[in-house]
Amino acid sequence: MFGLPYTDAVVVAGALVLGITSGVLGAFAVLRRRSLVGDAVAHSTLPGVCIAFLVAGVKDVPGLLVGAAVAGVVAALLMVGIERSSRIPPDAATGVVLSGFFALGVVLLTHLANSTDADQAGLENYLFGQAAGLLASDVAVMAGLGVVALVVVGVARRALTATLFDPGYAGAIGLPVRVLETVMTALLVVAVVIGVRIVGAILMVAMLVVPTVTARQLADRFPRVLLLAGVVGALVGVAGALTATRGELPTGPVVVLTGFAVAVAALMFAPGRGVLWRTRRLAARRRAVRRDAVLADPAAPVTGPGDRLTRAGLRRQGLLAADGRTLTPAGERAAADLADRRALWTAWLAHGPSVHLPDAREPTRPTCAPASARTPSPSSAPCPAGPNHDPRTRDSRALFQRLAHRPASRWIRARESLDSGGRVADGRGGACLTGW
Repeated sequence: MFGLPYTDAVVVAGALVLGITSGVLGAFAVLRRRSLVGDAVAHSTLPGVCIAFLVAGVKDVPGLLVGAAVAGVVAALLMVGIERSSRIPPDAATGVVLSGFFALGVVLLTHLANSTDADQAGLENYLFGQAAGLLASDVAVMAGLGVVALVVVGVARRALTATLFDPGYAGAIGLPVRVLETVMTALLVVAVVIGVRIVGAILMVAMLVVPTVTARQLADRFPRVLLLAGVVGALVGVAGALTATRGELPTGPVVVLTGFAVAVAALMFAPGRGVLWRTRRLAARRRAVRRDAVLADPAAPVTGPGDRLTRAGLRRQGLLAADGRTLTPAGERAAADLADRRALWTAWLAHGPSVHLPDAREPTRPTCAPASARTPSPSSAPCPAGPNHDPRTRDSRALFQRLAHRPASRWIRARESLDSGGRVADGRGGACLTGW
């Protein structure tokens, strides 16, 4: 692979498998806001590994992984049981299980280290990770577990998604919510078991969280988040493993640092969501507010550097005269348009609660014409009498209706010219249409 020596190729392949599976499976924990559950499950694998070694008497990788998986499932179910059967909050339940299982693992690991059994050497690698000790058979076992987990996600994706985002709705349509939540927990355990040999129990939570955090900055829909999380995890795993092998550094920490760098970059530079993009939007909004303030009152005193820059920009645009306190004809038109938009917004605030918006799927209803109309349409019926057709009410909304017919406000004309009965006036006192 990539022309690498056997050991390096195995490490890179293991990191690739870890990145894909932890990225996809970790998304369910992150989006459920249960990231610390993954950390607790990772720490709970240590006593499982030690107990499996005590039972088998040999350091067989598949057997040790089975022990880690059993301990992870027990820890996860214990956390769920504590949450549901007591008043302990979820974070406290997670902390209790994490500390208890990890303490048990440290005790067992110390006991085995002090024993005369020389075969116990290397069990501490499950705590800190040691990818250099991987064999091709170990990677094959990891890949098999990962494929099974990904197939489960692909087959049950719709049911898992419904349970993930709306358990109440999932239960209402007949989905076994408890079973699906248990499946998501089992998938999380699989991801931990795959990665504990490479990055260790302590750092495994990073591989569960980092790919989803990065993908969430770049995508909005859950299927895309899953796909991107797998891709990001694969890239982080391969890049970190190659960096570690070239620099003769520990693989697990380097992979985690690579993922951390990628996550920070996504948080800073992600299009539309990154910190820099939000800073630019906020600065643009502030400039717009200062611009509107100057157009509304150009003779107001200058308040600071931002106001000076705004006035200089308006002079370059030909909206403000050279003296900085008088509007040009173009500036007067811009100020009039600003006043109209503010008046329209004020009218919306005044009359918005009385606007009736029918359902978007509702068909258009027949028109109606007032009794004073000379030639109503054949499908028209007399408009019902009431406060909606009171002349005083109509006069009070004359500005509202006039502004609604301005070209600049065309996109909200149908909604914002609605009167309190849900009818659109034509601006001339003629026919009105119920619904739209």
